[in-house]
Amino acid sequence: MWKLLVGFAIFAALAVFLLMKGGANVDMSGEKHGIETTEPAAEVAPASAAASAAPAASEAASAASQ
Repeated sequence: MWKLLVGFAIFAALAVFLLMKGGANVDMSGEKHGIETTEPAAEVAPASAAASAAPAASEAASAASQ
């Protein structure tokens, strides 16, 4: 019986150590089924750059046609 308790204590200490070593990146909330991710912010910047380039291209095309 005492071997089970010692084994549990060692396992618990190892688990706590690994969670502490992981830092703030450990997510204990379970599975994610929503659309939230961490990468859309990187994808938004190229889209806004392309959107701002489109009016400039149309202005250049209209100036060239005149």
